[in-house]
Amino acid sequence: MPGFYRHIAACNPPLHEVFLPWRIDGRIVGWVRPAFAGELRRFADVFIVDASAVTLAPTLRDFAGRSAALVAIAQDLGGRGVTPPYMDEPYAVTAAGRDDAVCVIDRAAAAHFGVRSFGQHLNGYVSRDDGIHMWVGRRARDRLLFPGALDNMVAGGLPYGVALHDNLAKECAEEAGVAVETARRAVPVGAISYSRVARRGLRRDVLYCYDLELPVDFVPRNTDGEVEEFMLLPIRKVAAIVRDTDEFKLNCNLVIIDFLIRHGLLEPHSDEYLDLVLGLRQPLKGPEHVPDVIA
Repeated sequence: MPGFYRHIAACNPPLHEVFLPWRIDGRIVGWVRPAFAGELRRFADVFIVDASAVTLAPTLRDFAGRSAALVAIAQDLGGRGVTPPYMDEPYAVTAAGRDDAVCVIDRAAAAHFGVRSFGQHLNGYVSRDDGIHMWVGRRARDRLLFPGALDNMVAGGLPYGVALHDNLAKECAEEAGVAVETARRAVPVGAISYSRVARRGLRRDVLYCYDLELPVDFVPRNTDGEVEEFMLLPIRKVAAIVRDTDEFKLNCNLVIIDFLIRHGLLEPHSDEYLDLVLGLRQPLKGPEHVPDVIA
């Protein structure tokens, strides 16, 4: 059935699959599949693995030591094809926010460990006499995930240790050729969150969202090969694509729905309105109730 809420449901399905909690210092920082936990038994000096949990070895006490151990493991796993190849891009391992990270793990392995992942998505739009038009990208056909799907004008991961405004400026330049001074005018408009099971593992994602109103003569230009083309579409056309099709990369639908609500294009009398407003910011849950702190 067409509609907007189905995209939120697709990003937050019931979690029936079995995952094991990954704990550091008694706190759950991730969730792993049992089969992947079996792979981690190879690293007995780093992980304690049993039938109920994966625990980082208590001998690894500090941020640097933990991170170095996880870098070596990510390189090993990527080299053997268990995870995608090592990317040398650190992601926070945290039970809370990025600034509370207890160590880092490579982006290529992050989903397999079920850690909270953080990203940034930007709505690039133009105001014309006939209303708002939005720049939409089409992902390159060689992308590992969602090849050829429609995408937000700018979207990317948020590595640990990089300030949000600096990372956004970098992504704007790489993905859409946006000058730094223009990127600095992007307005932070909140965040969305969701938890879903993907091929790689349990995705527990937070996306920081931004709006950037662009000059009418601006044309995005991709510089990193990740985008095949850009299109400037009337916002009601974009809304119809989201409502009636699955052409957008899954989480981009949520970013656009949030834009439509904030700009009054989805109104309170709409049938799905309240479900949409409440559904865009889900708790980053696991597949079952487990106390965050183990006594």
